[in-house]
Amino acid sequence: MTRSTTDEAAAPPLPSPKERRRLREAKSLSEEQVAEAVGVTRATVRSWETGRTSPRGRKRALYAKLIAPDPEPVPATRPKAVRRKERPKRPAPAAEPVPVAPAAVAQVSAAPAAVAPTSAPEPEPAGTPPPPEAEPAAPRLSPDEAFDALYAHSAPGLVRQTYLLTGRRSLARESVERAFQLAWHRWPEVAVDRDPVGWVRAAAYEYAMSPWHRLRRVHRHPDAPPSEPARRALFEALLDLPPAYRRTLLLYDGVGLDLPETAAETEASTPAAAGRLEVARAAVAERLPELAAAASPAEQSELLQDRLGGLARAEHVPAPSPARTVRTGSEDKARLWTRAAIAFVALLIGATALTLHTAPTHYEQPLSPPERVGGVPPRGGPQKLTPQDLKLQKVLKEQLAHGPERLVPRIP
Repeated sequence: MTRSTTDEAAAPPLPSPKERRRLREAKSLSEEQVAEAVGVTRATVRSWETGRTSPRGRKRALYAKLIAPDPEPVPATRPKAVRRKERPKRPAPAAEPVPVAPAAVAQVSAAPAAVAPTSAPEPEPAGTPPPPEAEPAAPRLSPDEAFDALYAHSAPGLVRQTYLLTGRRSLARESVERAFQLAWHRWPEVAVDRDPVGWVRAAAYEYAMSPWHRLRRVHRHPDAPPSEPARRALFEALLDLPPAYRRTLLLYDGVGLDLPETAAETEASTPAAAGRLEVARAAVAERLPELAAAASPAEQSELLQDRLGGLARAEHVPAPSPARTVRTGSEDKARLWTRAAIAFVALLIGATALTLHTAPTHYEQPLSPPERVGGVPPRGGPQKLTPQDLKLQKVLKEQLAHGPERLVPRIP
């Protein structure tokens, strides 16, 4: 156990599954080449890049070395005065507020301060601009606040995307809420993910595309299509596509992901995702003449993205529940399953104890059932003597009680 723990701690860190695939494709390596270099099968490499499994031991070190990014060229050493003039540029503010991951905040706050130099600082050369003012530290968000910010930022859009995927408004809302409940249940993992919205989107799509919903009466048939002819044609064309093709088209042309990210989220290879995209576009172009008249695939993508966005915004989609309700529902569900598991274990222990208490301690051979036997005369008392028996009895009484005549009497 100590050896395995030490090996696990000494193993090189690996990026996220999506980043592993991006690094491999950036080096123009195929799955077969990576599998041959590491000594595994192609299916194993694909499971590593989808996050189902992770390499261990020597294979982990080989895989990390194989997909490691190339080191950037180190610039030539400059004089100390010149290096002091170069100040780091302030990062540009983000276009949209991104929820701060609580794990990252805690890690930054727990980091020790930089060690002050022991020697006196050298004087600044003349003409050196003053250092920029320190930026105010980002406010530390609690897990509840970070989850609420992520929910408010992405839940409405995800409901509209899921509606285009399924054609059912109530199922779209239920899928997104169920995905956020799962995200809150696994919040330490989602908070440090490179793309939290993508994590929730993948969970919502998987739940919405489950074939078990066909058994539910409320989700057996899609909702009524739009009344406008163009939007109605696009809506029906989407629902006529197979689920995997529909999801690929929505992620690439609707959400705006690139082809490797689309392939990674749909758990397919990049050529397979490209083939699904071409087939889906051709099927939709048969319903939309303006899409078929586009001059290039780029124009088709832009036009399709505009039509999908217009369809999602035009339809009335129910608003998701408040974030607090989703968090409370996730906690209640986890508490319910925990209590059910405890009750099941207690019932199993009680049944085992009762069985041990009432079970026999030794083997008792069972009695064989009675059987009818034929050919054996029934048991009875002395039978009535025949005339010959009576005559023999009289002769034995009259003759001597010893001698050969006793053994073989003569009967007149």
